[in-house]
Amino acid sequence: MPAPRLLRTLKAWLRRKPKLPRELQAGKEVVDAVDAGGLPLDATRINRIARELGLEVSPQAPVEATVIRLRAAVERGLQNLAMQDAAKPKKGGRK
Repeated sequence: MPAPRLLRTLKAWLRRKPKLPRELQAGKEVVDAVDAGGLPLDATRINRIARELGLEVSPQAPVEATVIRLRAAVERGLQNLAMQDAAKPKKGGRK
């Protein structure tokens, strides 16, 4: 019979990471696609994602400028999530 510590370790490995909020995930996917060499062809979609992340976007704004702002918004969102996660008390911590 496996040791309890081994079971806890296996459960921790198998636990799924929490998902990102939908709008942050969409922004991250766009930024990752641009970094991989893709060019955003659908300006409407890029503008919609940027608006969902709280950016004000002009329909006349160049897509490249919107992607730069989107990248910054995604980075801020990921940093905020990391800070929130770090501030949460950990279960079973040593005393």
